[in-house]
Amino acid sequence: MKIILGQRLKELREERGMTQKQLAQALGLNSVTYLHYEKSQREPPLSLLADMAAFFEVSVDYLLGLTEF
Repeated sequence: MKIILGQRLKELREERGMTQKQLAQALGLNSVTYLHYEKSQREPPLSLLADMAAFFEVSVDYLLGLTEF
């Protein structure tokens, strides 16, 4: 599931034309911390996962690869 999360974060970020640094700033994160999430090297805490879903206007299930929308 971690790999899917990283892939989805990258796809959503690129769809919005944002850099990793820009997205990290928008979410209030250190850019290296965000990079670890996108590279599937770390898992975000549940509260951050919810913030990411809200930011991208998708469900947490979508970010985790449980749904396709």
